[in-house]
Amino acid sequence: MEKEILVGLASIVVLGILAQWLAWRLHLPAILLLLICGFIAGPATGILNPDHVFGELLFPLVSVSVAIILFEGGLSLRASELKRVGHVVRNLTTIGIIITWLLAAAGAHYIAGVEFGLAMLLGAVLVVSGPTVIIPLLRQVRPKGNVGSIVKWEGIVNDPIGAILAVLVFEVLVSGSAGEGTTAVIFGAIKAAVFGGLFGVVGAAAIVILLRKYLVPDFLQNPVSLMMVVIVYVATNAIQTESGLLAVTVMGVALANQRFVSIKHIYEFKENLRVLLISSLFIILAARLPMEDIGLANPMAWVFVAFLIVIVRPAMVFLSTIGQKINTREKFFLSWMAPRGIVAAAVISVFAIRLTDLGFPNADSLVPLTFQVIIGTVAIYGLTANLAAKVLKVSSKSPQGILFGGAAPWVQEIAEMIHKEGYDVIVVDSNWNNVRNARRRGLRSYYSDILSENLMSDIDLDGIGRLLAMTPNDEVNSLAALHFEDAFDKQEVYQLTPQGKLDSEPGSDYPKHLRGRFLFGEDATYQYMTSRFFTGAIVKKTQITKEFDIDSFNAMYDYSALPMFVIRESGKLTVCTAEDEIEFKPGQILISVVDPREKEKKTAKTPKTPKENKK
Repeated sequence: MEKEILVGLASIVVLGILAQWLAWRLHLPAILLLLICGFIAGPATGILNPDHVFGELLFPLVSVSVAIILFEGGLSLRASELKRVGHVVRNLTTIGIIITWLLAAAGAHYIAGVEFGLAMLLGAVLVVSGPTVIIPLLRQVRPKGNVGSIVKWEGIVNDPIGAILAVLVFEVLVSGSAGEGTTAVIFGAIKAAVFGGLFGVVGAAAIVILLRKYLVPDFLQNPVSLMMVVIVYVATNAIQTESGLLAVTVMGVALANQRFVSIKHIYEFKENLRVLLISSLFIILAARLPMEDIGLANPMAWVFVAFLIVIVRPAMVFLSTIGQKINTREKFFLSWMAPRGIVAAAVISVFAIRLTDLGFPNADSLVPLTFQVIIGTVAIYGLTANLAAKVLKVSSKSPQGILFGGAAPWVQEIAEMIHKEGYDVIVVDSNWNNVRNARRRGLRSYYSDILSENLMSDIDLDGIGRLLAMTPNDEVNSLAALHFEDAFDKQEVYQLTPQGKLDSEPGSDYPKHLRGRFLFGEDATYQYMTSRFFTGAIVKKTQITKEFDIDSFNAMYDYSALPMFVIRESGKLTVCTAEDEIEFKPGQILISVVDPREKEKKTAKTPKTPKENKK
């Protein structure tokens, strides 16, 4: 028995991480592969039986894991985004939730044949989507404008709201009385909102105080924050079932938007923990489904899935956004972005068991139907999101902006020049002084590690099409280039030449698949650039003409100028690299690093005209 439990636990971890890796390699939705691996491990082969492995601890562990995932999702929400999208998000998470609930319930009853009471419960559960599926899709599509922020906020906020709604519907079913059920719903909603919000804010405040007063050493910051998440979740749930999900989401949002302490370490820890939890949970929940209940032979169940995608979601979006500042193309994109994830799977699994124990017939049919919705929506949305974004023209087409990894003073000068030329610029640095000075220059700046996994979901990459890794650490630059390969084309990730390349043995090289393209020139290391600017070099813009060609430019600066960017007549921004030679033509604008003293020296050597001599 002990050996079987050990094999089960090992299979959960191995299959979960393997599915995540395959999804990354094949550019497929990770959840789709996780579900497939879960089916293979459970119903197909019988290698994994979660109920046998975990026993009565199964669903408490699932509940706590979902709480941690939602807390991490809350950490990715920035209140500043609500200034632009707040009204739309409000409508989608209030009016939209009600519309989705009622239409989904009607579809479950009349199409899939679910009993009315259970259909109302299923409709409430299918309100949720969540960060486990939304954020990876946004990272893949990179929508422009406000639509990305709307999808992210809606996907994270509606999870706890949908879970609480499902609890309230469940209480109505169990009470068996309309009057008692209505009373339970009203008081339950009030308790969930009050205590969920209060406990979430208190939990965030407690972490801030502990960190600000230095009452917790660095190596305990992550365990203590995890402890606070569990305490807040359990305490709030003790007052109102499932309101703990709202509490931990509020806690994450409050912690992410405070300015008293840095939460970088907490953020990074939660990223790694989230991947492990999502991988494990989907394997576990998918493995619990009996093969005969997966529902693949039930055509009406798939009609129900199509009804949710084609009818329910578009109706919800268009009705909720009446009178809002959002165009038709963005509405259609929102209508094609509602995959269901781990919260729906976890909540329906718990309720199905409780209803079965209470004697509700056919309650166990809710689980396979929900998993069909998850599989169908993840597969369809995940495989077509890029195409939909391109057709609707809501994704950035050949974006020219630059994400600067690192914000040293000379990097700020370069970024400022690019910004003045009309291109989008984002600066990221883990040095607060650099970030603050960049903001004073009017640059959009973020205080974060360039290697943070959630960075791409935290910042709006609209208009950004390339990365320039320019930190003092050559290894970080290389890792950043690898990290952003999926976000940008491989040819659009650049890094400074590593100092180690100059110091290495002749003939040795840095493998191209383990780095970005080397910037500017073979000698353009971080040390070289820092020294160059320290001795007075400046960033200069030069118009190339027939009369003043590139040879004239080089001669003016005694061939000491370092070309960095070329702006073509079409407006395309080209980055100069150490590996490629750029043909400079009249009409182009050259941005380079020059030493003013070289120009002065050259001017001093130029003979004066007779008129100048007379002066």
